[in-house]
Amino acid sequence: MKLALSLLLLVSIASAADAPAKKAEAPAKKAPAKKVYPKNPPPMVADFKYGPFERNVLDFWQAKSDKPTPLLFFIHGGGWMGGDKKGISVEPFLKEGISVVSINYRYISQAQDVVPPVKAPLTDAALALQTVRSKAAEWNIDKTRIAASGGSAGACSSLWLAFHDDMADPKSSDPIKRESTRLLTAAVNGPQTTLDPKQMREWTPNSRYGGHAFSKAGEFKNFDDFVAARERILPWINEYSPYALVSTDDPPVYCYFSSAPAIGQEQKDPTHTANFGVKLQEHCKEKGVACDVVYPGATDVKYKTINEYLIAKLKQAK
Repeated sequence: MKLALSLLLLVSIASAADAPAKKAEAPAKKAPAKKVYPKNPPPMVADFKYGPFERNVLDFWQAKSDKPTPLLFFIHGGGWMGGDKKGISVEPFLKEGISVVSINYRYISQAQDVVPPVKAPLTDAALALQTVRSKAAEWNIDKTRIAASGGSAGACSSLWLAFHDDMADPKSSDPIKRESTRLLTAAVNGPQTTLDPKQMREWTPNSRYGGHAFSKAGEFKNFDDFVAARERILPWINEYSPYALVSTDDPPVYCYFSSAPAIGQEQKDPTHTANFGVKLQEHCKEKGVACDVVYPGATDVKYKTINEYLIAKLKQAK
């Protein structure tokens, strides 16, 4: 009996050893976090078409007023590769009598036939602004008091509009194209103030952002490729980099950053470093343009937040 039990045990052990090992179950992949947007009241005008492309749409919230209202013109972030016009909280402005427009625009991935690709989101923003101005009477907007705002790429786009010469074409047969693209001010969060890789690397050695703005189908595999191509694409950089466009007649701007600057040192988040703001501020000072730069530890801060600044400037008496 004992012999039989021993033989049975040996057979069981052998069978277990010969059996294919059971694969460990792979941990379940976490679903990407769903983007949570601010809860806003319904816009007065939703998905208004301002251009021929799918993402050429904007939302408009009208502040209650008997007089034409100032306007916040919001451009979402996302590296010009993602994001949505839903990413703004409009209530703080509406309650101050400031109307709000928030726009979508072509992503760089949707503009590979445009040279350079960044031209698409930037010129879309300009066209949206002209379109909004053309609706001033209908939407009760004071077209002389329009401020742009946004974060990251939306911040860069806002500064580009602020510093660019007026793109109005007074001879155009299209009344929208005759409208101005000039702003009262721009107040932005974490902007890339230059798209020049040489400047970026000098200011922040571990810079890694911006090549996609000028490359088609991932032409620049890394930041070194972007730097190597600089001389060839310098005309584009000078046309689409905010820093390169600053001139003495430009409006004041405000830049907010979440961490302090350290020029010439590697940064935890080189794409949104306050080094961008400090160097822009120096440049603006040379040109006689007001540029507030706010970050933890900054001194002589009059407006602690973007909203404070925007509301003060937009409500300022003419």
